[in-house]
Amino acid sequence: MDQPGSVAPLALDEQLCFALHSASRAMTGCYRPVLDAIGLTYSQYAVLLVLWAEESIPQRELGERMHLDSGTLSPMLTRLESRGLITRARRPDDERTVQVSLTGEGTALRERAAVAQDEVVRATGMSTEEIVALRDDLQRLAARLRADAGTAAG
Repeated sequence: MDQPGSVAPLALDEQLCFALHSASRAMTGCYRPVLDAIGLTYSQYAVLLVLWAEESIPQRELGERMHLDSGTLSPMLTRLESRGLITRARRPDDERTVQVSLTGEGTALRERAAVAQDEVVRATGMSTEEIVALRDDLQRLAARLRADAGTAAG
């Protein structure tokens, strides 16, 4: 028997994981029309967000920032490189490190992609303060879950 105020353990709509999954799909869907117009997937857009802030970053660090393994990240970078938006090159000071950098075309795309952010903020119906608070809560949750998964694996 459930405790008063507890949720049914197997009711889909009562699950935090499903609420997060559903919100994630809805959020990505808000980005889709703008990103489709400029030929980017959401994941490619996320890579470019990092590069627009950093301009150039070691590929391994990019994967860590995005929580992606090289098997997922490398094909995405190959597609961005084939479009002329990024370059990858071994660093002269450390041949083991592949540096990912924006091209001029990749930098220019930032202006067109900024429209996506404005559209998503509008679509949420939330204030900037509410968005920041929710983002911070989700980042804390993700960090806790990653830490717990690391503890459980060790």
